[in-house]
Amino acid sequence: MILAAETNESLAQMSNTLVYSSMAVYTLAFLAHIAEWVFGSRSKVGRTAAALTQPGAAAEKVTVQVKGAGGTTVLDRPKVVTRAAAGARDVPDGPGAAGGTVKGDLYGRIAVSLTVLAFALEAVGVVTRASSVQRAPWGNMYEFSTTFSTVAVGTYLGFLLAKKNVRWIGLPLVTTVLLDLGVATTWLYTESDQLVPALDSYWLWIHVSTAIFCGAVFYLGAVATLLYLFRDSYENKLANGGRPGSFARSVLERLPSAASLDKFSYRVNAAVFPLWTFTIIAGAIWAGDAWGRYWGWDAKEVWSFITWVGYAAYLHARATAGWKGRKAAYIALIAFGCFLFNYYGVNIFVSSKHSYAGV
Repeated sequence: MILAAETNESLAQMSNTLVYSSMAVYTLAFLAHIAEWVFGSRSKVGRTAAALTQPGAAAEKVTVQVKGAGGTTVLDRPKVVTRAAAGARDVPDGPGAAGGTVKGDLYGRIAVSLTVLAFALEAVGVVTRASSVQRAPWGNMYEFSTTFSTVAVGTYLGFLLAKKNVRWIGLPLVTTVLLDLGVATTWLYTESDQLVPALDSYWLWIHVSTAIFCGAVFYLGAVATLLYLFRDSYENKLANGGRPGSFARSVLERLPSAASLDKFSYRVNAAVFPLWTFTIIAGAIWAGDAWGRYWGWDAKEVWSFITWVGYAAYLHARATAGWKGRKAAYIALIAFGCFLFNYYGVNIFVSSKHSYAGV
């Protein structure tokens, strides 16, 4: 018994070391992402944006030499369309954080490599924490936070592995992960321990794991939505003949178009919404097993449902004429805000049946 306790304590200490190590590597990844943005050629970005936003640039003629024909011919430059909605702007995506330069791209690749290493360290730390308590590693807010950031980074890396153009999300993601882990290790840390009987159930694996995954994907959608609002304002200003500041041009010209950001946000939110529905149902079933009732208007239950209503309203707004675009984006951000309050606000400031899990 004593040997087992010492082993579990050693595993817990190892988990803490791995989490702190991952934070150090995430910091290096953060600096590499900053370098990617800074050292990407701004003049290159400016030239690219000028070519893309010039009236008629997408449809101008291109003269090419035809081999073997002894002459030249004039072809139409292919038109890049990223938004299919009627009356919408046809704006191509920006060249990315690296600005299309070799030096910027090198720093971007280094940042991604460091993110992979940090993800591996944190993931092993989460598994080690689970081994130290021999249960699911999300029995309190500290464990939930570390697992949440691990899943968020893993989802981002999964998109990259699938060859999706999402490297633009790397800097805000790494920044948020560092903040999340900083809060978790500073204010939310809880010594590894066994769960109270009501939480010691296989539903802990099912219900909480799906909640963590949904939250991670909702987070990616929220980042895309926020960037969409900035990029959409930028494109509107250009379309109306305005001239944004140099910082806005340097940053926003490199991002995907507003249409691409809007599409990404919609797709990830729509894809994970059914799983969030299942999360609420699974929680109700677990409540029936643990407390003898499926729904009791507990604060956590209420705010989970409010979050569900928020995302349902967003999806409905996307399908409703007059509510697409910015209005729907505001609803998506409000819905994600409800998710955050359900996690931090309810757990810390509201007394509920879920409070006994500990901070």
